[in-house]
Amino acid sequence: MIWLRSAIFNLLFYINLIVLMLAGLPMMLFGRKAIFWLAKTWGRTSLFLLKVICGTSVEYRGTERIPHGAFIIAPKHQSIWETFALLDYAEDFSFILKRELTWIPFFGWYLIKAEQISINRGSGRAALAEAMEKSAAITAQGRQMFIFPEGTRRPPGAEPAYKFGVAHLYDACKVPCLPVALNAGMFWPRRTFLRRPGKILVEFLEPIGPGLGKDEFFLELQNRLENATTKLINESLAADPSLRAAVDPYFFSSDNVWKSKA
Repeated sequence: MIWLRSAIFNLLFYINLIVLMLAGLPMMLFGRKAIFWLAKTWGRTSLFLLKVICGTSVEYRGTERIPHGAFIIAPKHQSIWETFALLDYAEDFSFILKRELTWIPFFGWYLIKAEQISINRGSGRAALAEAMEKSAAITAQGRQMFIFPEGTRRPPGAEPAYKFGVAHLYDACKVPCLPVALNAGMFWPRRTFLRRPGKILVEFLEPIGPGLGKDEFFLELQNRLENATTKLINESLAADPSLRAAVDPYFFSSDNVWKSKA
């Protein structure tokens, strides 16, 4: 039954996206706020479909910790779920994303119109410099910056593989950073169409204020995210031990609490 429900959900998920992109084309005539409304509608309807069809709900914790104005949002990245399910918690945002996404018909047009930051990841330091410059300009406008600190999707419980780019971003923008722990990958695994029932847990952690050195910030962010994510994974495993199959084996070979080596 889980396979059938997952198949139905995935079909409707992409139909929903395509319909919204086509119906929303007139919004291209307006500013990025209109595009954000459309993106958030996609997020809400996708979460509704996921709950109704697959029995997968979500609990958001710590929303009172979300700062006002400009800040960096740094979530764990376990699936594409995070790319739409967190949008309601940022008013005027930008993602740092690979340039190739802007080449996708319709979808890429919306990214450009919404003033997202696309970079050529193959250009090395030039890409980093461009991302920092554009990110600082975004936050100077009072907007929010999304960045996934590990750069790519990783299974829940996998060994941490953070990229130092998040520290450069923090240093350039000089605004608070909001870490976001989650365990979405246990229910929406990467590289498979399977969608498991249960409750996805998301926790907005205490923001890290501006002013720390890059190395100090980098370790603090990892400590907060990894330890909080470990607790969320363990909480869901206690509620449903069958979810163990969705967790990276590294998780069970470690002490389940990440600590910096500083």
